[in-house]
Amino acid sequence: MTTSNPTQSSETGLVQHVSRFASFTVSAEARQARLGCLGAALLTIGGLGAGSTRLHDPLLESLHLSWLRFGHGLVLSSVLLWAGVALMLIAWLWLGRRVIDRSATEYTMVATTGIWLAPLLLSVPLFSRDTYSYLAQGALLRDGFDPYVVGPVDNPNSLLEDVSPIWTTTTAPYGPAFILVAKFVTILVGDDVVAGTMLLRLCMLPGLALLIWAAPRVARHVGTSGAAALWICVLNPLVIIHLMGGVHNEMLMVGLMMAGIALTFDRHPAWGAGLIAAAVAVKATAGLALPFLVWVWMRQLRERRSMSGVRAFASATAASVLIFVAVFAVLSWLAGVGLGWLTALAGSVKIINWLTVPTAASNLINVFGGLIFPVNFYAVLEVARIIGIAVIVIALPLLWWRYRHTDREALTGIALAMAVVVLFVPAALPWYYTWPLAVAAALIQTRPAIAAIAGFSTWIMVMWKPDGAHGMYSWAHVLLTTACAAVAWYSLYKVPEPEGGAVSKP
Repeated sequence: MTTSNPTQSSETGLVQHVSRFASFTVSAEARQARLGCLGAALLTIGGLGAGSTRLHDPLLESLHLSWLRFGHGLVLSSVLLWAGVALMLIAWLWLGRRVIDRSATEYTMVATTGIWLAPLLLSVPLFSRDTYSYLAQGALLRDGFDPYVVGPVDNPNSLLEDVSPIWTTTTAPYGPAFILVAKFVTILVGDDVVAGTMLLRLCMLPGLALLIWAAPRVARHVGTSGAAALWICVLNPLVIIHLMGGVHNEMLMVGLMMAGIALTFDRHPAWGAGLIAAAVAVKATAGLALPFLVWVWMRQLRERRSMSGVRAFASATAASVLIFVAVFAVLSWLAGVGLGWLTALAGSVKIINWLTVPTAASNLINVFGGLIFPVNFYAVLEVARIIGIAVIVIALPLLWWRYRHTDREALTGIALAMAVVVLFVPAALPWYYTWPLAVAAALIQTRPAIAAIAGFSTWIMVMWKPDGAHGMYSWAHVLLTTACAAVAWYSLYKVPEPEGGAVSKP
């Protein structure tokens, strides 16, 4: 009689995966992966001069590369960076055609993600300076300050000079789990910005891994394509370039939230509620998912234990609240902080751009209304934001009650709730749109929907500048961005859809 050796089996499996990945990288099937990798490499090189660079960079100076940040060097860096963005977008759209004709597999998507991501792990922060704020806030906790009471300016150190001036006096709006991560990063590397950025980016990888694991599971649960879901919410440039290249904690939040949803659908609702709580402890928005998952847990209790609807709902609600409070309390205790971060969520009012309905409406009233009568922009903005908050307050409970009957409805409700919040909050940033996109990836997989996602994602990607600014007040930039988005949309909209309509093949 022979017995299997678990260690030997796992080693054999690992060898097989490595061999399969190596075969994939040289196959004709991997052309999109290689093109995107080239784009990521150009983006990384160009980012040295044109990305969200430090004000003073001793590393570049020691390598005699400071010239990349000025004059002709900056022009060269910008050309390389935008060429990289263009190649990654082209590769993504090219891969999108395979999603529509159903020839793409989940393995192709996962392998391509790794190939595209590898060069970006070495890049400077791209399209955002938030990582410098993260490090400064982690240093606050490390040095005995409460980041929910004081801003980075109260802890002078070498990290402070790279924090955007608008955030130096702002308290941290992030949950205790993420503040704890930032603290450990600064404990390990001190005030070394380069090492801190690299390590913080590595800390986002578990979020990406969870998203890669959860997105296709959720899609298969509702009868749609896992490969399409991965294309929408993992390979999307808003995730690869903004979340990973830009080092945003949304990566952790979205990954934890989607894993919580997947576990709940797989009949592990207690673990799902725990992961949702952990996601909220990174960023509060993930909490929108929990009330909808209560309906899912309630249905599972009714099926397994023949409970009445009222009793099942009460049990699911009580258990969800208890798990949430327990997980959140433990994470807060480990971080040594309270709930002060909730008051800092209002700090987003400092941001004024066109990415939400209230700010867009205010800008349009200011531009066109100002041609007819005097307009006080900030007064209009304040009223518009109050209306936006009212829309959110009214819409969320209505959505929660409307989308309660099936697992697919619960998923739809979460996606719509997040979309309403992103559209009507006082202000938003490009990566905020990854919240609803991750949830909706399993739901919106028809050819027109995929083409619309391609156009929208391209618009957001091109509108934002590599240094973290945007071009929304430049008509030339807006027109160029809109043209790129139209091309992206048309390139997938004209692709014939297979018989059967939606990309529903797992």
